[in-house]
Amino acid sequence: MLQREFFARSVHEVAPELIGVTLLVNGVGGPIVEAEAYESAVDPSAHGFRGRTPRNASMFGPPGHAYVYRSYGIHWCLNLVCEAEGSAAAVLIRGLEPAHGVEVMQQRRGLLDPRLLCAGPGRLCQALGVTRDGDGLALDEPPFELLPADSARAVVAAPRIGISVATDLPWRYCAAGSPYLSRPLPPPRHS
Repeated sequence: MLQREFFARSVHEVAPELIGVTLLVNGVGGPIVEAEAYESAVDPSAHGFRGRTPRNASMFGPPGHAYVYRSYGIHWCLNLVCEAEGSAAAVLIRGLEPAHGVEVMQQRRGLLDPRLLCAGPGRLCQALGVTRDGDGLALDEPPFELLPADSARAVVAAPRIGISVATDLPWRYCAAGSPYLSRPLPPPRHS
């Protein structure tokens, strides 16, 4: 199981290494296939860019803890806090491949299509049962469990999505060829 020390590094090291890691919440989940890095010191799209607030306090907390927030007042989003305490860097989990507790995910989401169960941060949190109650909890203690990848996966870096500033930064990391991504990867650029 991944320990908190795994997250006490640059968000740019941690994010791509999370691809293929199995994320479980109360035994429900699967391998992470999509994640985005957010670094408040240099990133105006990061929640901590303008400073600490009651909403984003967990993002400033110690590495190896969850930062859960509500997006647009509708969807919960799960972030894994990285770097040193106070740095406000975290990895948003955007997608995973449903593998454990699929029937539970289907009930929570009200649909059967496995491709749509966890493709997007809001869908993922609904499928895993993640709410604000998970905010600030340690990632190496229940209800969370992070299991190392069973094999190396090809990782593709691309611009982040769902934001309006700093959209050019290639801080979205995806499992190459995964059908479980929240949105398809852009076609490769030819020079």
